[in-house]
Amino acid sequence: MLYPVYALLFADAGLSTSQISVLFAIWSVVSFAFEVPSGALADAWSRRGLYAIGELLTAAGYALWLIWPAFPGFALGFVLWGLGGALASGTLEALVYDQVGDDYAKVMGRAGTVGILATLAATLLAAPALTLGGYRLVGIASIAVVTLGGLLALRLPDSVRTPGEADDSDGGSYRQLLRSGLRDAVKDRRTILTVAVAAMLPGFTALDEYLPLLARDKGAPTVAVPLLYALVALAMAAGSALAGRYVASLPLVVAAAAALLAAGALVPHLIGMVPVAATFGLLQYAMIRAETSLQESITGPARTTVLSISGFGAEVFAVVLYAGFGLPVPLPPLFALAALPLLLTAVLAARNFVRAG
Repeated sequence: MLYPVYALLFADAGLSTSQISVLFAIWSVVSFAFEVPSGALADAWSRRGLYAIGELLTAAGYALWLIWPAFPGFALGFVLWGLGGALASGTLEALVYDQVGDDYAKVMGRAGTVGILATLAATLLAAPALTLGGYRLVGIASIAVVTLGGLLALRLPDSVRTPGEADDSDGGSYRQLLRSGLRDAVKDRRTILTVAVAAMLPGFTALDEYLPLLARDKGAPTVAVPLLYALVALAMAAGSALAGRYVASLPLVVAAAAALLAAGALVPHLIGMVPVAATFGLLQYAMIRAETSLQESITGPARTTVLSISGFGAEVFAVVLYAGFGLPVPLPPLFALAALPLLLTAVLAARNFVRAG
């Protein structure tokens, strides 16, 4: 329940948009600093255990926001969340691929739909919870759910490697797995393009941190912001469900997302949130399809490391977006400008498609 309103928590604590952008940048800097090292650690140790630890650290970050609701407390909370996110990033995806292989897109699409609908339920509950108990009640509920998720992760089966992978992992050190993952990520031009596209698309999800502020800029009252955020969640759930069932042209999907983002951002009315929501639905579809292509291209034992390299790229790109949103420019034009790098991503995806063909 905290997710759709925590930007408002920061604003109501007296922080400016620029300060909020600094917080988001801290979050991403910590995430990408630990992204690749944690991926190699998951390959060398336990993907299941590292994911669980990451979730618990995230819950601790939320708790710090409630205990110390000021810029330093928010910043330290984001440090914990960034570290927790780095430990979990790529880890769960590698763990799932180990279990399901060719059914990865179907399973992740279905799981993503369930997860987003659960987020939608929490989003719808956020409005009455915010009215009833303020940010404290919303925060406590969020801490409890994330903590439970970390504990439940310990019941997942741990990674199952093929005989060749097991030999490499057992005989290889952390450094060897790290080097193996780095080599796999740049082994040829097609792989580099696949990693780049799989990195840039999640980077655009940084935009959702500003959706509550955009909605309020278009005239939405604070208590209605979670309801508008629910529209985004529904679009993402639809995109996730479709990703597991249908294969569409990735370049066309991403280009359509860019067009909808620019159009929706520039509409000076709440109706503009509809195409913005559709943008996130298309992004969700594109992320799953791009990640599936990346998973299929990995053949070595350092699967989590390669995925973490992609995650590292996503965090770097997110920092660039946060820096852009720190400029003293109104939010709608900034959202519209973000459509340009999204269009560039569509071009990269098209080049990868031509090269693959």
